[in-house]
Amino acid sequence: MGGNKRKLIKEQHDIALQNFEKGCEIVAKHPIFDYLYREAIIYRNESFQYPKNGYATVTERGSIYVNPRIRADAEVWVYVISHCLLHLGMGHFKKPDVDKKFWNAACDCVIAKFLADLKLGKPPKELSYSLDGITDEERTYRKISENGITAVGNFSVAVDMCDMNYGDKNNYYFSNNVNWEKLFAMGLSDAVKKSVGVVRGEYASVCDSNKRISMPQRVRDWFVSSYPLLGALAASFKLIEDTEVCQRMHISVAAISAEAQEIYINPSCPLTEDECKFVMAHEFLHVALRHDIRVKWRDPYLWNIACDYVINDWLTDMGVGERPDGLLYDTELKGMNVESVYDRIVTDLRKYRKLATLRGTGYGDIILPSREKSESYVALDEFYRRALMQGLNYCEEQSRGFLPAGLIEEIKALAMPPLEWDVELAKWFDDRFAPIEKKRTYSRISRRQSSTPDIPRPNRYIPQELMEGRTYGVILDTSSSMDRTLLGKALGAIASYSLSRDVNFVRVVFCDAEPYDEGYMNVEDIAGRVKVKGRGGTILQPAVDLLLRDKNFPESAPILIITDAYIDKIVLHGRTHAFLIPQGAQLPFVPKGKVFRID
Repeated sequence: MGGNKRKLIKEQHDIALQNFEKGCEIVAKHPIFDYLYREAIIYRNESFQYPKNGYATVTERGSIYVNPRIRADAEVWVYVISHCLLHLGMGHFKKPDVDKKFWNAACDCVIAKFLADLKLGKPPKELSYSLDGITDEERTYRKISENGITAVGNFSVAVDMCDMNYGDKNNYYFSNNVNWEKLFAMGLSDAVKKSVGVVRGEYASVCDSNKRISMPQRVRDWFVSSYPLLGALAASFKLIEDTEVCQRMHISVAAISAEAQEIYINPSCPLTEDECKFVMAHEFLHVALRHDIRVKWRDPYLWNIACDYVINDWLTDMGVGERPDGLLYDTELKGMNVESVYDRIVTDLRKYRKLATLRGTGYGDIILPSREKSESYVALDEFYRRALMQGLNYCEEQSRGFLPAGLIEEIKALAMPPLEWDVELAKWFDDRFAPIEKKRTYSRISRRQSSTPDIPRPNRYIPQELMEGRTYGVILDTSSSMDRTLLGKALGAIASYSLSRDVNFVRVVFCDAEPYDEGYMNVEDIAGRVKVKGRGGTILQPAVDLLLRDKNFPESAPILIITDAYIDKIVLHGRTHAFLIPQGAQLPFVPKGKVFRID
């Protein structure tokens, strides 16, 4: 008989615990109390202080002491836990210089009315209810001060004592800096969004656990509502928070796919909300600045590393969230664009290939397209460019935050179509050879006025002094690896641009293992009648030294080097120069002059 009694008591205790845990679970899933519940600590243990005849008390540091001996339905525990959390969220502990007993009673009345309007939980049977005339804490407090607590009734979940415990002075590590009122405001905001979602059919109910807003979802909503530069992009991307998907794709923190319009955040990575803002802005900027298609001929992983350095520098200056520890950041690369950073890091492959992106070591967080560009992908490219430009225009009009000059320059550059190599080369010629203004002279009469030969008209001519020094040097890599098609395109472009800019003679040097000086050649001969010599190895420094030491070669004349990039480092001692190399080639050093890549 004794054994059956003990078994019955144990089953009753188990049912009581199950009801309590079920009530806590309901509160935790409710959007209003989600944030508050995460930070609060609930104790249901005989070793802690709890109201002997009541249900629970709450301290200003977020500790909730529950009576483990009370058996109640789950709905009652929903009411009790919510009641305690609302004391924190409504800032009831911050009221100074009042009668704490009366103030506690006034706060209990306001909370009781709030929960009754919310229709959440079931109040304990010990509470006396008359919510008529209850408005806010201040008015209710004055009413109690004048007429006593009996004028409003008992609404305390501690029943015969105050449920707000001011005596807990322990210095708990977990809740010293918690802003309870801010968490409550965030919960109310989420609840409104959930309610709208229910009306729209997005959620089954406000407390639907399957549709609970995660921290990355809140961050994305923040971009849409509060950060116009990236808001349009954030709204167009699907957020993937799936541990299995991230493991399968080797995503340790985050990645993004412009083609699939998906951003991946690994839920197992411990990020704070500010760190998540930084990470998400990092990924959106990858797409906004079209890093996935600007990679072109470059090594994809090293290009990703270069993009990360530049983006992290900008976001740090902009103060978007907080940069997580371990992200790529180097003050020596500050102010450089992505292409310049890439040219620097490719000179030390052993070092930079060991670095990790947000996706992990050896994997780029820019997920490149798996197929050739289709019409839909081109449409996406135009959408991303337009969205970013609209965001920039809004930020500039409204003066919304600080944007680095380098970022603004890149955004505006995206709105313009890229120049072809020959157009860039023509501009390079224009910068170095200004147009010559021809003069008039009567020493040689113009023959264009044959209809009026009796009227003398001057002819136009170019003064010889203006033509002096109007030349440049061309170094042709004639090694066996050079492509004849490349040589033909380059020489043809050089000849046509030279003639159009009144450059009649060019100093030409062929070079492979040693230089072959052709001297000054007429530009028309370069176009097709030049005889290439050499076709051996590739060492271009002797050709450069030959031109630099030649006293007949003007010091102001630039040097144009045509090569396939399979060369040793060249030192030009400050002389103006440029390189013509094939598309996809990479010089083995950081060039100081302009680089033109021939398609």
